[in-house]
Amino acid sequence: MKKTLKYIKKYGVDGIIISTKLKWGNTKKISIPNVSHPICLRNDTSDINTFHQIFNALEYDIRLDFSPQTIIDAGANIGLASIYFANKYPAAKIIAVEPESANFNLLKKNTAPYKNVYPLKRAISNESDQYLHIVDDGYGEWGFMTHPKSHSQHKNIKGSVKTITIEEIIKENNLPCIDILKIDIEGAEKELFDSNFHDWIAKTRCIIIELHDNMKKGASQSFFKVISQYNFSYSHRGENLVFINNDN
Repeated sequence: MKKTLKYIKKYGVDGIIISTKLKWGNTKKISIPNVSHPICLRNDTSDINTFHQIFNALEYDIRLDFSPQTIIDAGANIGLASIYFANKYPAAKIIAVEPESANFNLLKKNTAPYKNVYPLKRAISNESDQYLHIVDDGYGEWGFMTHPKSHSQHKNIKGSVKTITIEEIIKENNLPCIDILKIDIEGAEKELFDSNFHDWIAKTRCIIIELHDNMKKGASQSFFKVISQYNFSYSHRGENLVFINNDN
């Protein structure tokens, strides 16, 4: 009921339609005011909760004193954050990185109308050209994890994916800097902030990150050890930690 009331308060009559579609599983084509194109969700999956977080709770509605031109969506899932950013910052180039095949296919479908969103099927890591297993540990479609093939003893392997570093994304796309780096990579932030981070962190103006110690021990420790070396200010929005680079 609270979610329904929030949709109505936020979107009026359209909020009633959105809430009704979500309740009854009519999720193939969800239209949202001020969002240019309809969104497709998979019924009875974590897509619904992700949708609530982004378009109801507005967890990526971050106040910035600059207009972002370059955005990396690391752990893009089915593209909802990228769609939010594409509508809020239509001039921005958005690289949406997602490792899992089913999520990536829906990401491509959802972002196809947005010419400023560039889907990339890779796993963000601190090392390039490594092959990782994609593992389902029961967290739902928003919680697929990646593990090195040599160390993976898991039975619920969904496939494999090649890694890419943030520095590679910067070079391949000729990015002068990263205005927004959104990170939601299900514990892989532990490895991401293990090494090879100095160059790209210095070029990053805003980091929005969700940490996953519940999925991989030491993930938050790895991140905070690194971020404390730089001049970032901190705030909090929903499940996300927001860091603004005071030197850029």
